[in-house]
This record gives sequence, C-alpha cells and structure tokens, in this order.
Amino acid sequence: MLFRRDAKDATSGADADAEAAASGKGRPTPTRKEAEAARKERVKAAQERRKGARADRGATREQRMKARQALLSGDERALPARDRGPVRRFARDYVDSRRTVGELMLPSMVVFLPLSLAIGSFKGTALGVYVTIAVYLYMIVMIGGTAMVAGRVKTAARRKFPDEDLRGIGIYGAMRSVQLRRWRLPKPKVKVGDAI
Repeated sequence: MLFRRDAKDATSGADADAEAAASGKGRPTPTRKEAEAARKERVKAAQERRKGARADRGATREQRMKARQALLSGDERALPARDRGPVRRFARDYVDSRRTVGELMLPSMVVFLPLSLAIGSFKGTALGVYVTIAVYLYMIVMIGGTAMVAGRVKTAARRKFPDEDLRGIGIYGAMRSVQLRRWRLPKPKVKVGDAI
C-alpha cells in the first residue's frame, strides 16, 4: 500500500514554503561583536538588578531592626502606628499595672490542650465528663476575663480622654492582656500595682 499526498495538500505545502522563504526573518544576522556586546549588556543589567534588590533587602532589614529597638525601648516617635499616641500608652499602662486572667492563658494551654485532644479517648467515662467540663469552664473564664479587660480599658480611657478617638482601644488592651508580661511589646513601663 502506498501513502501519497493529495494534490491539494502538496500545493498548499509548497505555497507555505515559498511564503516563508520570501518573508525571511526581517532583520540581518548580528555579527559576533554585536551579539557579545548585547549579551554583556544583559548580564550587566541583571547584576544591577541584583545589587538593587540586595540594597533594598538591607534597607528593609535595617528598618525592621529600628522598629524592634523602638518597641523594646518604648521610644514613642519610632513606634508603629498601632502603638503610638497617649491613648494607646494609657491602655498599655492600664493593662501592665494589673494582673489579668489572660496572662494565665498560655501557661494553662500546656495543660488544657492535651486534655481537650484526649476527650475522645475518655468518652463515656466519668473522667471524660470532668475533662469536658474543665475545658469548657477554662474557655468561658478566658473569654469572659478578656472581655472584662477590654471593657475596663475602654471605660477608663473614655474617662481620661473624653475627646479622643477610642476605636479599637478595648481590643488593643485585651490582646495585650493575654500575652505573658515579659513578651509584651512595647515593654511594660509600669509595675504591677502602680497607680495609673
């Protein structure tokens, strides 16, 4: 059996070859010298981009370090916008001058997280019921204590700064209250029991 092209396919293939030969690539082939110069330009541009990116990374790292130093020292001018201003400073001092239930949240998670994961293996036993009740009580106490801190911070701030914008101040204080004292940033400026 022979495989042949149809006459129509043969003519269309020849037309396409002729058209490609007539059109060419539209530009002369560069000399070796020109090609080398173009390649060197591309390499140089890539090196410049890498240097620029490295400098940007260095500047960003430096800014982060300055911001961290400001958080550690409490320098008001260099603090991030969310921590700046007298109202935020008051909220920090208010929370830092009191012991809160939220401070116990992270240490108590060491106990309650494994208990809550183990509930499934205790199902149907008296121990399972006690573990379930303990986990739910823990969650209620943590949520209630944090909500109380938020309300108290907002009320105290409203009393002290009646004309200031207090949006988010309760949440700000509540979030600070659930952190361990030594991990709080900006660092606490007052001791527990100090009058605010």
